[in-house]
Amino acid sequence: QVLLVESGGGLVQAGGSLRLSCAASGRGFSSYAVAWFRQAPGKERDFVAGARVTWNGGGTSYADSVKGRFTISRDNAKNMLYLQMNGLKPEDTAVYYCAASDRGGGWYYLPSQYGYWGQGTQVTVSS
Repeated sequence: QVLLVESGGGLVQAGGSLRLSCAASGRGFSSYAVAWFRQAPGKERDFVAGARVTWNGGGTSYADSVKGRFTISRDNAKNMLYLQMNGLKPEDTAVYYCAASDRGGGWYYLPSQYGYWGQGTQVTVSS
C-alpha cells in the first residue's frame, strides 16, 4: 500500500516555472513505476511524464506537449517524486496528479494502469 501526497502547485505567469513534489509513504515505492498526469476542466486525465524501474536502470517518458520543458525525477532515499515545469504555458493549466504502479518495469500511459494516486494539486498559468 502506497499513499501519495502532492504539493507545489500554484499560480504562475506564462513562461514561469513551478516544481511539483509528491511524497510517498509505504513500502516498495522505489520499485514502482511512477508518473504525473493532469486533468483540465471538462477533459480527460492525460499522461504528462513517467519514470520506470528496470533491471538495467529504467528511464523517463514525456508527452509531446511537455517534452523539453518538463522534467520528472525521483529520490528513492526520500520516497519523493518531482516534476520540474519550465516555460509554462496557459494550456498547462490543470490539476496535476502523481501516480504509482506496482505492475513492473513497463511503460504505462493510461490512468487505469496506476493503482495509487495523490489528491491532486492545481496549477494555473496566466497569460
